[in-house]
Formats: sequence, C-alpha cells, structure tokens
Amino acid sequence: MTRKRFILLAAAVLLSLFVWFLISPPRFWLNITKSVEPTAATGALLVEKYQCRDCHRIAGRGALKAPNLDGITLRSDDPLHVTLRLWLRDPKAIKGDTAMPNFHLSDSEIEAILLYLIATDQSR
Repeated sequence: MTRKRFILLAAAVLLSLFVWFLISPPRFWLNITKSVEPTAATGALLVEKYQCRDCHRIAGRGALKAPNLDGITLRSDDPLHVTLRLWLRDPKAIKGDTAMPNFHLSDSEIEAILLYLIATDQSR
C-alpha cells in the first residue's frame, strides 16, 4: 500500500468516525462530553435548554402538543421510572413513530431531568 493510499484510508476512517459521533454519538461519548450534576435544579435548566415545554406541560406551564408531564412520576406504575429513562434516552426505541426528537442526552442529564420531574410532582 502506498503512502498516499494509506493517508486517504486513514482520512476516510477519521471522517467516518466524526460523522458517526456527530449523527449518533455513542453513549460513552455522551457521558463524557455532556456530564452534569444530577440535581433537580440542573434538571430544570435542562428542561429549558432542550425546550421541553414547547411540546409538554411541566409544572403547570407549557404546551399540550405532546403528553402532559404533570404528575407523570406519580401516576406511573414503574417505581424506578425505567420507561421515562428509556424515553429520554431514545424516544424512537420506545415508539417508532414518535415526534419527540432524540436529544442525545447523557445518563446524568436524564437523571437530572427525572429528578426535576419527581420534585415538581412531589410539590403539587
């Protein structure tokens, strides 16, 4: 293999990795690059950052284009909130035709949003 071919192959591999990380970043990468302090306060900031209220009603505020999330942690028969975690992790894996985008949330972002939802439900 000539040096020029090797450089082209290496460039193609690096470009492919870059596109993969950009379009569908692996979980380990999300956990490294998007790590946050998993608190209810952080969750509140993330709900604003990702504009969740543009579609969902949360804590009495927001649109009703998507399910109302007021009381979601109280009415769930899933005490560990596994289903909510899965929705936040990859919505299309739960419901293929959902309009909810995949925000490529890290595990700590998911926990923070969940803590916020729990806190708002408990304060009702």
